[in-house]
Amino acid sequence: MHDFSLEVLLITLLGTVVISDFVSSKLKIPAIFLLLGSAYLLYTYVTFTVPIDLYPHFDAIVLFCIPMIFMADALHLKLSDLKRHAWSIFYLAVVAVAFSIAIGAALHTFGLFKGLGLGGYVALFAINMATDAVSVQSVLSRFEGIAHDIKILIEGESLGNDATAVVAFFFIGLPWMLSGSVDASGAAIEALRVFGLSIAAGLAIGYLCYLFLKLYDNKRSELFTFIIEAYGAYLIGEHFHISGILTLIVAIITTKAWIDGELEEREAQEQRKRSSFWRSLRLVSVVATTKERMAYIYEMSKEFGYIAATLIFFLLAESIDIEKLWHYRNEILTMFVATTLIRALSMAKFAFFGKSLEGIKPVGFNGWFLLTFSGMKGALSIILVHMIPDTFAYKEMFEAVTIGVVMLSIFVYGTILWAYFSFFERKEETKLFT
Repeated sequence: MHDFSLEVLLITLLGTVVISDFVSSKLKIPAIFLLLGSAYLLYTYVTFTVPIDLYPHFDAIVLFCIPMIFMADALHLKLSDLKRHAWSIFYLAVVAVAFSIAIGAALHTFGLFKGLGLGGYVALFAINMATDAVSVQSVLSRFEGIAHDIKILIEGESLGNDATAVVAFFFIGLPWMLSGSVDASGAAIEALRVFGLSIAAGLAIGYLCYLFLKLYDNKRSELFTFIIEAYGAYLIGEHFHISGILTLIVAIITTKAWIDGELEEREAQEQRKRSSFWRSLRLVSVVATTKERMAYIYEMSKEFGYIAATLIFFLLAESIDIEKLWHYRNEILTMFVATTLIRALSMAKFAFFGKSLEGIKPVGFNGWFLLTFSGMKGALSIILVHMIPDTFAYKEMFEAVTIGVVMLSIFVYGTILWAYFSFFERKEETKLFT
C-alpha cells in the first residue's frame, strides 16, 4: 500500500490557502484569520487532512520555511524608498526594539512573572517584540487608504525588527537567562560583532548574486537564483555563528538595490553622469534583469512565502493546548498588554515629537495608530521560543505566553485595523507625512 501522506498534506495546505483567500475576498476580512482558524480546526477535528505529525519535525520545517518567508518581503523594498526612509527604518528596526526590550526588562522590578530572573525578562520580551512580515502583509493587504510611505515603514520594520530581536535573544537574553548573569560589555561587543559580520556577509553575497544574474536572461533562472541566495545566505550566517536571518535580509536587499540602481540608471539614460567606479561594478554593458521579470520574481516569491507561512500556522495549530493557555491566561494577558503599551510608546516618536530627530518624519496620529497595531507577531516568535532548551524551568510558560500573544496580536490587532478601515478611515490614499 502506498503512503500518500505528503500528497494529502499538500492538498490541505493549498486548499486552505485557496478557500481562505476566496472567503476573505467575499467577506472583506484578513485571510490570516481564516488561515489560523482553519489550521486549528482541520488539525483538531478533521485529522485525516493532516496525516503527518508535524511537531516532531518542528526544527527542520521551520528552518526550511524561514528563507522563503523573509525573501519576498526583502524583495519588495526599493532602493529609493530605503534611501528616503533610512533613518526612520533604522529607528523602527533597531532603536525602538532595543528600547522596547529594555522597558520590558525593567518590568522585572514589579515581578510580573513570578520567579523569572532579569535575563528571562530580556529573552521573553525579545521573543514577543519580533513582528511577523507575513501576518502584517496578510492583514494590511486587505485595506485601502494606507499611504505608500507608511507601508514602507511597516515593511522595513517587519524585516529589521526581526533581525534585531534575534540578535538580542540569542546573544544577550538566552545566555543571560540560562546562566543567571551576563557580561554587559561582552554582550554588547558580541551583538555588534554579529551585526557587523552579518551585514558584511550579506553585502558580499548580495553583490555576487547580482553578478550571477547577469549570466542569463530568463525569469525562471533568476527566481531560482534569488531562492538559492536566500537559503545560502541563511546557511552561511548560521554556519559562522552570526545571524542567518540578518545575513539573508541584507543579501536580498543588496541584490535588489543593485538591480534597482541599474534599472533607474537605464531608464533615466544618465550613465555618462554616473561615476565610472559604480558603473564598472555594475558591469553596465550586461543586463541583470528587467522590471517585468522582477515583477514575476516578486509575485512568485510572495506566493512561496505565503505557503511557507501557512505550513508554520499548521505547526502552530499542533502547538495549541487550550488547557495550557487557560492555565497561563494571566501571564498571556499581562504580556500582551505590556507589549502593546510598549510598542505604542516606542512609536510615539513618529506622531508627537515633531522633528526633534532629524531624518525621522512625523506621521501624525493616523500613522502612529497604524504603526502601533501593525505589530503582529507570528512565525519568528514561535521559532525563537522553540529554541529554548527543554531543561529550562520556565519553558512551558514561555511557550504558552508566546503562542497566546501571537494569537491575540493577530486577532485583536487585525480586528482593530479592520474596524478602523471599515468604519473610520477614508478609502482614498492620503499623504501621512507632515
